[in-house]
Amino acid sequence: MKKSPAAITFKGSTVAVIVISLQTLTAQTLADTAQELFGESDFFDGDAGVLDLTPIPEEAQRAAGTPDWLEIRVCFARHGLNIVGLRGGIPEIMASARVAGLAWFSADERRSKTQEAAPQPAGSPQAESEVTPPIVPPEQPERFPASPSRRTLLVDRPLRSGQQLYARDCDLVITAIVNPGAEVIADGNIHIYAPLRGRALAGASGDRQTRIFATCFEAELVAIAGVYRTFEGGVPQDLGKRPVQISASADDDKLQLTALKLD
Repeated sequence: MKKSPAAITFKGSTVAVIVISLQTLTAQTLADTAQELFGESDFFDGDAGVLDLTPIPEEAQRAAGTPDWLEIRVCFARHGLNIVGLRGGIPEIMASARVAGLAWFSADERRSKTQEAAPQPAGSPQAESEVTPPIVPPEQPERFPASPSRRTLLVDRPLRSGQQLYARDCDLVITAIVNPGAEVIADGNIHIYAPLRGRALAGASGDRQTRIFATCFEAELVAIAGVYRTFEGGVPQDLGKRPVQISASADDDKLQLTALKLD
């Protein structure tokens, strides 16, 4: 007798998830901020998202009461981001999220261990633990694990729209164009010796000291350790098509874009 196919099968897969670090649970504030960042565009094109509440102190979470999860989901859905769950909340917040149909995810242990192990300069205050969460690599990217003798991945072919490349545990050097709609991700620094017209995300595992270098800057989006900046209206005029380096600000969650002098 012929066996009928199983109604459910399980397969291992890497699913694209964007981690969104929140500083507030006020739906209107989040909506206003998202509007400033993305305008009217559905920038994320249907990506799944997880809200990270760890930057919000427990006292502030308690004071927030029960968040309006429907409005919070709607404000991100307007920009193409489907919120599926959250992490880092106090029990009362997580319970209300579960009632609203959101999943609970554990905090990122790898990031915590990295922060604990990071050396501190003598006499300096302990670094604050408000690092923006790392970016989760997109679905089925090309993965290049670094060996002990190779800490840099070199790519000398153009990246087409829709292509995603992830350099795990190493720097990434690209000597060909990154076209609009392409995305390059690295746990280390990113060097692009050609036009950058897509997205570049460095420090994907949470390292805020990483940087992005591009000899011809025309990016759609750049990020360092989860801190984003988008350019729907075009890059700043003084930086467009010029050599640029991008770094994370030392004292806040902002990116610094600086023109490079190569002559």
